Amino acid sequence: MEEINPMELLRSKLSRVRIPEPTNRIYKQECCISFDSPRSEGGLFVDMNTFLAFGKDHVGWNYEKTGNPVYLHIKQTKKLVSEDRPLKKPTLLAIGIDGGFDNNEPEYEETHNIVILPSYATLPFPSVELPEKVRLAVDAILMAEGAERKEQVAAWTADKKQISAYAMDLRQIGDVVVPPSGWKCAKCDKRDNLWLNLTDGMILCGRRNWDGTGGNDHAVEHYKETGYPLAVKLGTITSDLEAADVFSYPEDDSVIDPLLAQHLAYFGIDFSSLQKTEMTTAERELDQNTNFDWDRIQESGQDMEPIFGPGYTGLVNLGNSCYMAATMQVVFSTQSFCRRYYMNQSLKLAFETAPADPTVDLNMQLTKLAHGLLSGKYSLPASEKDGTATPRVKDAKQEGIPPRMFKAVIAASHPEFSTMRQQDALEFFLHFLDQVEHSNAVNPELDPSRSFKFGVEERILCSSGKVAYNKRLDYILSLNIPLHEATNKQELEAFNKIKAENMLEGKDVSSDEIVRPRVPLEACLANFAAPEEIPDFYSSALKAKTTAVKTAGLTSFPDYLVLHMRKFVMEAGWVPKKLDVYIDVPDIIDISHMHSKGLQPGEELLPEAAPEGEAESSHPVANEAIVSQLASMGFNQLHCQKAAINTSNAGVEEAMNWLLSHMDDPDIDAPISHGAKGAETSIDQSAVDTLVSFGFQEEVARMALKTSGGDIERATDWIFNNPNLCAASAMGMMNTSSNSTPTPVDAGLPDGGGRYRLFGIVSHIGTSTQCGHYVAHILKDGRWVIFNDDKVGASINPPKDMGYLYFFERINS
Repeated sequence: MEEINPMELLRSKLSRVRIPEPTNRIYKQECCISFDSPRSEGGLFVDMNTFLAFGKDHVGWNYEKTGNPVYLHIKQTKKLVSEDRPLKKPTLLAIGIDGGFDNNEPEYEETHNIVILPSYATLPFPSVELPEKVRLAVDAILMAEGAERKEQVAAWTADKKQISAYAMDLRQIGDVVVPPSGWKCAKCDKRDNLWLNLTDGMILCGRRNWDGTGGNDHAVEHYKETGYPLAVKLGTITSDLEAADVFSYPEDDSVIDPLLAQHLAYFGIDFSSLQKTEMTTAERELDQNTNFDWDRIQESGQDMEPIFGPGYTGLVNLGNSCYMAATMQVVFSTQSFCRRYYMNQSLKLAFETAPADPTVDLNMQLTKLAHGLLSGKYSLPASEKDGTATPRVKDAKQEGIPPRMFKAVIAASHPEFSTMRQQDALEFFLHFLDQVEHSNAVNPELDPSRSFKFGVEERILCSSGKVAYNKRLDYILSLNIPLHEATNKQELEAFNKIKAENMLEGKDVSSDEIVRPRVPLEACLANFAAPEEIPDFYSSALKAKTTAVKTAGLTSFPDYLVLHMRKFVMEAGWVPKKLDVYIDVPDIIDISHMHSKGLQPGEELLPEAAPEGEAESSHPVANEAIVSQLASMGFNQLHCQKAAINTSNAGVEEAMNWLLSHMDDPDIDAPISHGAKGAETSIDQSAVDTLVSFGFQEEVARMALKTSGGDIERATDWIFNNPNLCAASAMGMMNTSSNSTPTPVDAGLPDGGGRYRLFGIVSHIGTSTQCGHYVAHILKDGRWVIFNDDKVGASINPPKDMGYLYFFERINS
């Protein structure tokens, strides 16, 4: 057969070539099926019709699926650079831009070719012989900013400072004259990190950093006492006043004070004679991030051995994405997720069943992430990937894989996770499992999130002697930390005495002297199951408020039990505080005693509704104390009342949790209804038809709409959360009498014994879940391994007592 000329072949395929428009998303930095890039061995192939990118092992799959034959091949090869190239000192808190971190990144040379499938005929680019349409398309692709970079910019840059709203009318008082040097905090012995309050001239130390460095918070405490808004950091004032570090406490940010020279002169400061001796806030933040090393974060700088191979692949930090990295490393260490997205689903199968754009398909991106983490393909020493000499094992590093596309998909339904800000690992974990459950709704038997799900039963004993049982499903067991159960009370008392004496003398307590409470995990579990009084509980038996007693237990034991330690609590004035506490966690726990018993012989249930004619007096009433506390936090009064009523006035925390999870309910602003509970709800047939078009049975659709008040979105959620109820006859379910036995809410969930083995820890460093750093420790192949973003190594001293989330695997007898 005569071989076709590549140029003629290209001309015959021009109808399949598109010139990208400004609105088109162009992928040219990463394969949408794997983590191959232009730097990979085979380079990257960009489909010149869809502008999706594919690695060399996957471009053929795209041709089979779409028939698109023309591709732009991009290959990057490392340039040889002199070893003594000087490193540039960063001046901006940023990565990958001028003035940011250098990171000693190697430089690459990029080549381009036009490749035509299935024969892989190749034409060089640039070339004047190429058709104009092809030249224009390639130029547009190369000039466009990649969709990967648009969606997830790997940089974090401090915001441009704004002029303070308090600067122009700042009131200055007193007759303080500030000397040009020799400063000291007025409340302790600190001589660095000092701030001059621009209202009264007080010199006080700055905030304490998350790692224990910094000041003693005296400057910010002074603001809280006086309300004086602006302070300037001593040591940053020079003749260049714009470089001075001025902080606004009410605006909670570094700001510009246009009248700084005038404000300084009030205290006798001649700024022209001062020399810079202190870092600004941005520079200190920059310095802390420069030194944000492996040994600073965990395990006290132990020299840990890097680990490579299947299951030991790091995740590149995309900019405050450690909460996601730590969580996903633990998730993909479970058999359920490993089987679903790696062992039982190939990349090709996921791609063939994905929509036209696989970058927006959660199933595809989870499969891509699973294969990236578990295959070992990308878990190689960086030098080995480059083809250069392999360094000593202790010095070897891996590049890790960047989960950009996965983050974009999982964040699509949660705007906070699409930002570059730090997030709560617990909140992300729950959102992730919710999305996985939805994506597996058609085949719930394949849903790996079910391995985390369990039932919780609350028993409420009324003073009438009658009981009520409430059931719900959950993915995590959230535990309060009873500090009064600490096992080292004598050491704590001695430490607090020394600490109080030092504070009177203005001295700090060294980190070596600090004693933290040690609370056994067993005490936290016992606290969850312990009886709890509910004041002002409305009893439908007594038709009045009374005090009830609530106990809780689990109706099923999941394959994987996740314990959330409530280290973040509210202090007086609703100020969030992180408990500085150690939790003594054993390797094996037994929670068999926490299994709920259900309705017992001889127990009588509280009546569900009051007799007619007494309905008005039997309406549940919101506890005013709960409502007022929630309202003081800024919540709507009506919303607060609904939260209290829907949680049976169980407490502020329960009401707030209900409120936060129902803020988007379509009827949240509707008046509290006192209509008959059994009143028939009219069901819109169009809503039924919509749910039927989703693949649900009509009877199930009607039942879900009736339960959710006709709202389609809530009805869909109800179906997903009640798959076993939906399997029954809907009409039969709606007409079930109170004497019949309903389908258990936890029917079909995994269940087994109550003995569990600890296999994963997500620990947090920082003052709140919205800042700091997350790290995962996972028990793999009989040893503990630390996953710190793209760093993976053998753990020497896993922080079992410092966890935020603990992951346990059930031990099957």
